[in-house]
Amino acid sequence: NKPAGYLSTREDDRERRTVMDFVDPSLRSLLYPVGRLDFNSTGLILLTNDGPLAFRLMHPSYHVPKTYLVTASAPLKEAEVEALRAGVELEDGPTAPAEVTVHPTQPCWLTIVLREGRKRQIRRMLHAVGHEVEKLHRVALGPLSLGDLEPGQIRPLTAAELNALRAAVDLES
Repeated sequence: NKPAGYLSTREDDRERRTVMDFVDPSLRSLLYPVGRLDFNSTGLILLTNDGPLAFRLMHPSYHVPKTYLVTASAPLKEAEVEALRAGVELEDGPTAPAEVTVHPTQPCWLTIVLREGRKRQIRRMLHAVGHEVEKLHRVALGPLSLGDLEPGQIRPLTAAELNALRAAVDLES
């Protein structure tokens, strides 16, 4: 569970804190973060030594869903939500449609599911419809859920979780 204030990279040339700070030093050279969460974002980040699995989990052609809880700067209008659902134009091209659910009693709270993963994508998508992201927290990657893991905590995957991830990207167990 990546806390804010850490980079989702193995190392940083400016010696900033990274998710690898939570890993036993004897394992750091073996593991790689899968995907990105920007410096201020929190939540599930997978660390693995399985290159084919990492590649498939992040490659957009495998359509692995990534689920985020988002707090927007203000409630979104229905047309803005529909624009996110349809896909919005960014400077690097249109996004794929996103699944967007607005919390029924807290209209600034959104659940967003992406099946692609561009740099700062959710922040840029909300900006494109006139809003800023106040909080961004990834809660799931494919069949893997963050659960009740506390910020900064790390744990090994169970065999069932690893099998489910591999099945999600058509890799044999």
